[in-house]
Formats: sequence, structure tokens, C-alpha cells
Amino acid sequence: MNAPTATPRRRDSSARAQLTPEAWIQAATEVLVDQGIDHVRVDVLAGELGVTRGSFYWHFRDREELLRAVLQAWREQATEALTQRLERAHADAREQLRDVISLPFRGRSATRAARIELAIRAWARRDEMARHAVDEADASRIGYIAQVFSALGCPIAEARSRAFLLYTYVVGESLMPRQGSAAQRAERARFVERLLSPPAAAG
Repeated sequence: MNAPTATPRRRDSSARAQLTPEAWIQAATEVLVDQGIDHVRVDVLAGELGVTRGSFYWHFRDREELLRAVLQAWREQATEALTQRLERAHADAREQLRDVISLPFRGRSATRAARIELAIRAWARRDEMARHAVDEADASRIGYIAQVFSALGCPIAEARSRAFLLYTYVVGESLMPRQGSAAQRAERARFVERLLSPPAAAG
């Protein structure tokens, strides 16, 4: 009997057809977090996804376009979508404020967000495009928190100052999750709320 003819491998063509730009962005983000920006290269990502380098160019002109897409996806997920969720969750400004304070403590999602944030901030130390994206994200987040304080009756300048202090606390708590026990971190959160919350208006 003749040996059966091997079926040609079509992994690349089928994978190429199934891959989306979002898959490349996700893969690039994972490599960024685990290995750093220098390893976010087309050949590395193609290997991670099990396709050839040529498959990349179905979706992106070059590496630069992919990197811009990574930063845009991060901004949309970690800033724009997040602030929209916070606004929708509560109409009451004090509840929104508590939600902001609680962000570093939201389990796996907070841990993953912090890992991505740390990787992008490290990238921004040496790249102007990433630096600009981080600066825009910081300004947008602080602006949202300032609106919350403004809704609580703070004058504009004071609202911005309180927002900056709260934002630096949230970032610091997110990037230093091992500083203190769970009870100590919870107490810090309560202290920050007491410290930064404006007095309730007299009824």
C-alpha cells in the first residue's frame, strides 16, 4: 500500500485570515509587558502568533503604525472606557470618588492594568510618541477627577489640586501593590478619602 499523502500545512494562510488587527495589538502589548519595547518586533510577534512576517502587513504598514495602535488601544481601554464606566456606575459624585480610590484594589483586572501601565511608562521614558500618549492619558484622568471634585463644590483651582493628589495616590498604589498588608492598604485608602473629600454641603 502507498503511504498516505501528507496534507500540506496551511496554518499561516488560515491564521492570517482569522487574525485581526486587535490580535496583533494584543500580542504586541503582551510582549511589551513581558519583554519590553525593544522586543516588540514583527518577527517576534509573528512567532508568537504562529504566522509569517508577511501576515503582519495585511493589517499594518509598518512597526510604527502598530506601536501607535498599541498606545491608542491603551488610551481607549485604560482612560476613555474606564472614565465612562465610572460615570455610568454612579450619578453621585462621592460614589464616583470612592470608585476612583478603589481602582488599585480591583483584583486581576487592576493587576493587569498596572503591569501594562508600568510597561508603557517605561517605554515613555525613552520614546517621544509614548511620552505624549502618557501625558495625554494623565491629563485626561486628572481632568475627570477634577470634574468629580468640582461637582462636590470645590472651586476649579482647588478641584484640580485635589485631583492631582488623588491621581498620584492611585498611580502609586497601583504600581506598588506590595507596600503594606491588605489591611494597611485599605486604611490608606480610607485616609485618602478622609483627607481629600471636601466637607459635605450643609443641608
